[in-house]
Amino acid sequence: MSYFRPAIAVMKAYVPGEQPKPGTQIIKLNTKENPYPPSPKAMEVLHHLDSEWLRRYPDPLAREFCTAVSEALAVPSDWVIVGNGSDDILNVLVRACAEGRDRTVVYLIPTYVLYRTLSAIQPGEVVEIPYPIDFKLPINDLIAANGAITLVASPNSPSGHSVPLDDLCQLASQVSGVLAIDEAYVDFAEYSALPLVHEFENVIVLRTLSKGYSLAGLRIGFGIANPKLLEGLFKVKDSYNIDAIATLVGAAAMRDQAYKNACADKVKVSRAKLSIDLKKLGFTIRDSQGNFVLATPSISHAEHLYIALKERGILVRYFDQPRLNDKLRITVGNDQQNQTLIEALVSLIK
Repeated sequence: MSYFRPAIAVMKAYVPGEQPKPGTQIIKLNTKENPYPPSPKAMEVLHHLDSEWLRRYPDPLAREFCTAVSEALAVPSDWVIVGNGSDDILNVLVRACAEGRDRTVVYLIPTYVLYRTLSAIQPGEVVEIPYPIDFKLPINDLIAANGAITLVASPNSPSGHSVPLDDLCQLASQVSGVLAIDEAYVDFAEYSALPLVHEFENVIVLRTLSKGYSLAGLRIGFGIANPKLLEGLFKVKDSYNIDAIATLVGAAAMRDQAYKNACADKVKVSRAKLSIDLKKLGFTIRDSQGNFVLATPSISHAEHLYIALKERGILVRYFDQPRLNDKLRITVGNDQQNQTLIEALVSLIK
């Protein structure tokens, strides 16, 4: 006898990257955290938080945060839905739109594995369309799949590439369901698809404060879309899915765009140098628009390097799956962390 629904009994759970306890002496380059601290303005709000905010239930719509998003990104505040990380918005989307074989979830692979997990929980049938070798968007295949939701990560993880805006525009104009553009890494990219939400009622752009804003531990993300699309999502989300602390600290971080942009610029400079240094060691590196690089070693096996680096106190991400099992995804750290990684690789390769 199983206690669970058949879909839960047979599904595979999502496995996050390793999370050592804070203070552990390790260089953590496996889960794409920002190497720089959060905005001082956000920390000031946290340090001076009135206990009354903890005694009372939070605003279920996180309107203070929505206002901050409106000010920072020049979108109406009622075009914003806030979640416990952008994963929460993805979960709401799947629960609201997907169902069985008639309302499928369509996405490209390789990409964020949680898309598959959330669909399995629903359950909603998935259509996984392989990216071609050049990672060019297979627009016709995505349209033909006729998904209730089509998910496109741009920049994509683990490949790091961004999808051209013209391709996303064409896709939005022809898919029959919702087009969700996951922009978790957009703060490190050259452009955003945000203008498409004004042009297409079926487009939602997802953002997170985990990467660019250095607030992965806070758990706050948001979606931007036409209120006609958001109306159904608000019916599904949990009443109090965002706590008062996340709302206030997140709002302060959103309002400090100058600090966020300065940190993102440092990451982009470090990303370029790290890519050059890895290439000198014989790695093949894809151009990346995220805060990570996808690196293919030419000498040692990727899994062996992952294990050897871990033994030396350096965590990177290894995926034991087709098209990725010969590669390592490496988060861009600060310059000292990146240099320690390179020195370790030099020693291991020799």
